[in-house]
Amino acid sequence: MKFSLDWSNAVNPETIKLSFEHRNKEYGAYVLRSKYQKRIVTALLVSVTGLSLAVVLPMAISYLAEKVAQKEAKVTEAITLAEPPPIDKSTPPPPPVIPPPPVQQTIKFTPPKVVKDEEAQEPPPTQEEVKDQTVSTVTQEGEKDLPDLPPDPVVADPDEGKVFTVVEEMPAFPGGEEKLLQFMGNNIKYPSIAKENGITGRVYVTFVVGKDGKVRDAKIARGIGGGCDEEALRVVRSMPDWKPGRQNGRDVQVQFTLPVNFNLK
Repeated sequence: MKFSLDWSNAVNPETIKLSFEHRNKEYGAYVLRSKYQKRIVTALLVSVTGLSLAVVLPMAISYLAEKVAQKEAKVTEAITLAEPPPIDKSTPPPPPVIPPPPVQQTIKFTPPKVVKDEEAQEPPPTQEEVKDQTVSTVTQEGEKDLPDLPPDPVVADPDEGKVFTVVEEMPAFPGGEEKLLQFMGNNIKYPSIAKENGITGRVYVTFVVGKDGKVRDAKIARGIGGGCDEEALRVVRSMPDWKPGRQNGRDVQVQFTLPVNFNLK
């Protein structure tokens, strides 16, 4: 049986086997040649698949878009409204009926004049008679129940719901900054985990001082871990009511940032 190899074909499996016999097959050339045919087939399949998608996908998108357009056209035709009836312009509309103003009850007041007794015609009204009446030149009966005047319009607060960061008068802790430092020093308890691991630093807590001075929405802006963040939040949330911030003469909500120091002594 005659056996021959095609040495011109560098990727022939038998040629590769003999070429790298007793050699390091971990070498890159062996791997490249042995997997060449498999990679060619894979590349061909990927190319064919990509070409098929490039041809079929636009057709599918066009088909779906046409279907959607047909459905929208059917819906538009189904809800077409009828034309309104024509307006008769030959007959003018009747004028609006304006009710007459209410008649206010008045009482005639004649300025006093010194005359003789026999010339006096009508005595002036007493103080009791004019106490709840409108003084006029004639006496007339009016409507008993006059309509109430409309209430004054309520002016909306333009800053309602807005949270400021800088205002004309910033929020203040009761007693000022000195009392704030005293409150923090008396209430902060150094976490045991932070002590054991020697954690020190500064925790920044942000919160909102409401119009009523209450502290809310407290959260950590920058922490140091070891339980210090949670302790700072606990103390801030337990603070008494602050003096609220003011803007344009009104109490407003203001966001405040407070640094809390943790130092091992």
